[in-house]
Amino acid sequence: MSPSGSRIPAPAARGSAVAEVDTPALLIDLDTLDANMAQVHQHVIAAGLHVRAHGKAHKCPAIAHRQLAAGAIGICCQKASEAEIFADAGITDILITNQVVGINKVERVAILANRVTLGVCVDHALQVDQLGSAATRHGSKISVMIEVDVGLGRCGVSSAEAALMLAAQIGTFAPALTLGGIHAYTGSAQHLREPAEREAAVAAAVERVTAIKWALESAGFPCPTVTGAGTGTYMLEAASSLYTEVQPGSYVLMDADYAANHLPDGAVPLQHALFGLCTVISASPTHAVLDGGLKTFATDHGLPVIMVPGWTVKGLSDEHCVIVPDAGAAPLQVGDKVRLIPGHCDPTVNLHDWLVAIRGEQVEELWPVLARGALF
Repeated sequence: MSPSGSRIPAPAARGSAVAEVDTPALLIDLDTLDANMAQVHQHVIAAGLHVRAHGKAHKCPAIAHRQLAAGAIGICCQKASEAEIFADAGITDILITNQVVGINKVERVAILANRVTLGVCVDHALQVDQLGSAATRHGSKISVMIEVDVGLGRCGVSSAEAALMLAAQIGTFAPALTLGGIHAYTGSAQHLREPAEREAAVAAAVERVTAIKWALESAGFPCPTVTGAGTGTYMLEAASSLYTEVQPGSYVLMDADYAANHLPDGAVPLQHALFGLCTVISASPTHAVLDGGLKTFATDHGLPVIMVPGWTVKGLSDEHCVIVPDAGAAPLQVGDKVRLIPGHCDPTVNLHDWLVAIRGEQVEELWPVLARGALF
């Protein structure tokens, strides 16, 4: 067991050259990470909103602390175990942007709420009952966010009537539970390619949430927080006059899928900070093979993009990536190391124990992905 708690030793040493990093590995460009963070945080804060960065993208407390130092008020997690790991690492303000169901999970969440400022999403009476009962038993306090379905077709209530019933039920568990507000994540809009498509989706979400918020407040249920948004739409929610905080996650790392979005005129694109580093382990005139495959890169949002001019990823198997050259491309040799941009950063990071943080061509930090596999 390494000092970090990881079962796997780090693929590099601090101060070593990037060329010496063992492969396959994930690299984080620190200059770009910090620049992306500054760009998003400054925009959101200037608009009068808070940043609650989503930890599901990186699963790495070291990055979360960096986000807090850059102005985020807290973080989001997607699972109870993820929240526990971030809390163990010193993060003190966490919103679980998911429904927590099951006595064992709810007990853990209630205990966690005695250690950190904690919020949880609900969309069903059973969730409220389990959370309220557990929080009452443990003497803890949980801020409950009513989730509204704003087009994702996943979790969330779809009517003011359903939200009012949940708000009333939350009140019966005071002071263990308080209504924190509304969670409204426009997940289905994040990868719409055209700005007008994203604008229309967020406008529809704002219309629905505004009506539900008005109904709640008219019935005497304050909604101090409206939270949601993501890397693809955060500027729209920030300009909505409805949302009070945004939850971007991928913005610090970026990936090929987000980079395919078209931006409105004048918008400054976020840059890639996350790269897979692989070694050429076989080469022929027709193709080359890298040592990172499906266990290195998630492909649910497309194949990784190789950062070598004239070469294209043809396909991945468990431990191999086959790349092919265009006519006239410079050949690659066995032993060469190449970088690739993941198609989807979140599940790619979850495949790795370590992030190798670099500045220029030197390894500066080694960050364990402590919440890797925190799924329950």
